[in-house]
Amino acid sequence: MTIKEAQEMVDTWVKTYGVRYFSELTNMACLTEEVGELARVIARTYGDQSFKPGEKPNLGEEMADVMWVLLCLANQTGIDLTEELKKSFYKKTKRDSERHHNNPKLTEHPTPSEDNKTLI
Repeated sequence: MTIKEAQEMVDTWVKTYGVRYFSELTNMACLTEEVGELARVIARTYGDQSFKPGEKPNLGEEMADVMWVLLCLANQTGIDLTEELKKSFYKKTKRDSERHHNNPKLTEHPTPSEDNKTLI
């Protein structure tokens, strides 16, 4: 599925099952909520937190929820995300074509220092 197809499918779903889009402000709040849920799963999967009893590592589901709300916002504000993503690739390529290759933080493999360890 392309991004355009995803935007069209979300639009069809909203108009068929959701009655109408939530307001842009409500959807922005929903996006923030979904990003928080994604952060929670990442913190428990890759960070120092553990899952609570009954919680499951649903990383893909949370990413899809973020994408869903972002597609809703794009649709209701008239944004073609395919075109915007193309522009973003161009901008990042022009700006960062050498930047990351010249970044020693990305080419070295540092070992964790005592400063980065969490004290318990």
